[in-house]
Amino acid sequence: MQTVRMINGAQQRQLMSAADMLLDARRTNTPIPDLPADVRPTTLDEAYFIQDRLAWAYDDIGGWKVGAPSADATPMFAPMPLNWMSCTGCELRGITHRFRGIEAEIAFLMGDDLPPRDTPYTREEVLAAIESCHPAIEVIETAFIAPLEVSRLSMIADLQIHGGFVFGNAVPDWQKIDFTKEKITLAIDGSVRTERTGSNTSGDLLRLLPWLANEGASRTGGLKKGDWITTGSWTGLEQAFAGAGVDATFSTAGKAQLRFGK
Repeated sequence: MQTVRMINGAQQRQLMSAADMLLDARRTNTPIPDLPADVRPTTLDEAYFIQDRLAWAYDDIGGWKVGAPSADATPMFAPMPLNWMSCTGCELRGITHRFRGIEAEIAFLMGDDLPPRDTPYTREEVLAAIESCHPAIEVIETAFIAPLEVSRLSMIADLQIHGGFVFGNAVPDWQKIDFTKEKITLAIDGSVRTERTGSNTSGDLLRLLPWLANEGASRTGGLKKGDWITTGSWTGLEQAFAGAGVDATFSTAGKAQLRFGK
């Protein structure tokens, strides 16, 4: 990942202090109300700067979460640490799973590199570089006591409250799926929490992939074979509890499952 530009030395020190606070809150399971005003990011570039420093602390990046709150909104993205990724059916243990937020998503595994280049990649080129499509669950974790109540840029800085990624089996012939008609059912311990159809907030979720390959390249260094890209929530944020099993079932795109340790 490349360093966010146009942030001077004094700003960098403040933002690195903010990253240390978020990292300490996550690692010690001691959430904070918000970042102090004097180190809180005031621009998206500053929030991304903090994101990247948090990600470096967790070693290798396994991919990226990208999404948009509406069909015409500019997407936002955050790195996903490789060590936080698991396949369906896993059990998630440890004190880092405190908030236990969950979102059902559709994810893609890159099959070819898409290095930065001057000419933007077309949608067709990016889709051709995808190896497979998968149902997924994003686990939401956070440095904050109430992450939806903090300032928006603080939430973005906190890895966009990312805490884990669980992927299901590859979906055959995924290119034939009409995602506007795809239904999702999210259940916790067998109790259905959410049932929706065509509910990805970005509208056309496939638009997120060429955007990330092109506009995101200054941070990602280009998309790479083996990267996971998850494309935003279909269910909104739900919360599970210790010992709970989670099932995210798509009508065509399969199922992803996890269980939180007690």
